[in-house]
Amino acid sequence: MNEQSGRLWVVATPIGNLDDLSKRAEAILCEVALIAAEDTRHSGALLTRIGSRVPTIALHEHNERDQVARLIEVLQQGGNVALISDAGTPLISDPGFRLVRAAREAGITVSPVPGPCAAIAALSVAGLPSDRFIFEGFLAAKASARRERLQQLAAESRTLIFHESSHRILDAVRDMAVVFGAQRQAVIARELTKVFETVLSGSLAELLERISADPNQQRGEFVILVAGASGEEADATLAEGRRVFALLCAEMAPARAARMAAAITGAPRKQLYQTTAD
Repeated sequence: MNEQSGRLWVVATPIGNLDDLSKRAEAILCEVALIAAEDTRHSGALLTRIGSRVPTIALHEHNERDQVARLIEVLQQGGNVALISDAGTPLISDPGFRLVRAAREAGITVSPVPGPCAAIAALSVAGLPSDRFIFEGFLAAKASARRERLQQLAAESRTLIFHESSHRILDAVRDMAVVFGAQRQAVIARELTKVFETVLSGSLAELLERISADPNQQRGEFVILVAGASGEEADATLAEGRRVFALLCAEMAPARAARMAAAITGAPRKQLYQTTAD
């Protein structure tokens, strides 16, 4: 660690209700030398509200590679920097990973200022198993890639958490109902901590029907949570995977056959490949 360097603060900001900003986060955002914000205009309202006059610099997915060197220079010269995203905890489906990695590699201290996270907030109120879960972030915009990824998750036993936009919420839930089964239990959390917050639960078929019938339920920012596959579902997926794997092995090497069978059925690739040793 470089004793002369500044500190990089990774600061969580509200996902909707501005009162959710912690006192510690507020103090840091008023005291650092520079704030790296995903969108300086968006974050401006929050910074104005708390009276912060700290200069801001844009750090988003299109310029992160170029801005990292500049920010590391500020830190190495002893200036403290705060990293914030448009909402929630930075790096969770937001930019910042390259900056954090570069700072750690340069021996700069990186400290979290915990706070809101839409995925965890949704999980806390969903009523689905929360002891083990997997966060997938945003699914692909292209339908074929989205369905392929969902198929790979079909046998996953942990609770699944996705982010989704208003533009694709219907398509995403429809594809989930097809791939996971219409009766798989799920929760759709919309506009968390905001005025029009809703948390809907039911089977994927029921949820699709509800949001299809109500245009208001298609607006805003979404977290979709899907119950993990049951033991019976996982066994059925593995059985189908082994059937496909056996067919493919007649045409190609086992390693490739296992990869393809896993992609087609969602069965675990390693378990399929182990079939050759049984």
